Amino acid sequence: MSTLTAAPGGTARTVPPQARPARRAFWADARFVIGVVLVAASIAGVWFVVGAARQTVPVLAAAGTLVPGQAITAADVTVVEVALGTSRDAYLAPESLGEGLVALRPIGAGELLPAGAAGASELSDRTSVVVRSSVDVPDGVDRGALVDLWETPPGGEPGTFAAPRILVADAVVARVTREDGVMASGGAALELVIDRGRVADVLAAVAAGSVLSAVPTAGGGTAALPDPVATGASDGGTATTDEDAAPDAEDGE
Repeated sequence: MSTLTAAPGGTARTVPPQARPARRAFWADARFVIGVVLVAASIAGVWFVVGAARQTVPVLAAAGTLVPGQAITAADVTVVEVALGTSRDAYLAPESLGEGLVALRPIGAGELLPAGAAGASELSDRTSVVVRSSVDVPDGVDRGALVDLWETPPGGEPGTFAAPRILVADAVVARVTREDGVMASGGAALELVIDRGRVADVLAAVAAGSVLSAVPTAGGGTAALPDPVATGASDGGTATTDEDAAPDAEDGE
């Protein structure tokens, strides 16, 4: 509003009020613009993370537990959709399944197949032998269990034996055949998956008349064959490789 002031000589004059600067619109404030940008960036980041987490890819999972050296076929795996993010290359996709693919280490039932756990058959150094344990094995020892194969060599005198020793450690059980009935002599026949380099030692121990005993390892372990090909186990405690066993051999024969 105007102000009246007295001028020299007794005259009055009107003094105009000082003009105030116009207030800028709030959307022109730099702080407001920066805040809007930050909120938009946060929303976009959350959307990207949620969208990436929802993206799934098909990968192979074991339908049953697999042992090293076992050929992996379509019947042994299932295709599942999982969200792996940047880890998708660490697991086998359905197109990786092909002829000659074998398990290189134990793979549990339902486990996604890691890329390093399966490969070409020439990369596997495992095979199976059938041995007869001189002692029965616990009921918990079945396909997929880990056992130590102990050898008790014959001594220098008839009827004597040397100190027992571990012949093969951490052998994977592919099959167990237990004797039932009142005429059973005890013990069990086991198909074991072992390193190919230890087959000669097992065969030599059997030929020398050593007593073999399968003992569960501490803590156990699981890896199994879904439907192993039948291999024969003789009553005399002989050992056979899976390549030499007759496919129609009966258990315990």
